[in-house]
Amino acid sequence: MNRKPIIAVIGDGSLQKNSEKEIFAEQLGTALVTAGYRIICGGLGGVMEAAGRGAHASPVYSDGDVIGVLPGCTPDAANPYIDIPIATGLDHARNFIVANSDAVIAVGGGSGTLSELSYAWIMRRLILAYRVPHPAGSPEIFADWSAIVADKKLDDKDRCPQIEGDRVYGVDTAEDAVNILAEKLPLYISRPACAGKR
Repeated sequence: MNRKPIIAVIGDGSLQKNSEKEIFAEQLGTALVTAGYRIICGGLGGVMEAAGRGAHASPVYSDGDVIGVLPGCTPDAANPYIDIPIATGLDHARNFIVANSDAVIAVGGGSGTLSELSYAWIMRRLILAYRVPHPAGSPEIFADWSAIVADKKLDDKDRCPQIEGDRVYGVDTAEDAVNILAEKLPLYISRPACAGKR
């Protein structure tokens, strides 16, 4: 591959300041760009903004490393860390474009994130999911789809029979994510090798 791989970072559209998910998303943005990847996201707030902020903090960051695929018609809606805003006017249908990246990493997320995960699964992309930690005794938050799907398959189809253990790969740290990308992305980039019947 002669280009920088593009990694989608998806998840909550709004986050509590200094929450586990915000900290993870920011660290993830820094780690991805430092490892030589570009980021694509939905271009708005929450996980998307935190990942972009982290990307800009990387010592090797360069202009163009953060792409935002916006649901509306104006690029001015993008968060301040988006280098390339793409205003689609597609609303939630833009989730397909975000998912059509080289790999997808989910951080929490609700129904919009679930749609991106489903698209990525159908398109046989490498998918990673943050195992959102919850304090002992606290109820699990159903909306954290990344924690729900981590370490599982999204359905019973054998979408990539040549890849042993194909699943949504759970991660706990940004370092975990970068290590899995380094190991697994070459298997999933070879998309024809995953061309099984659905």
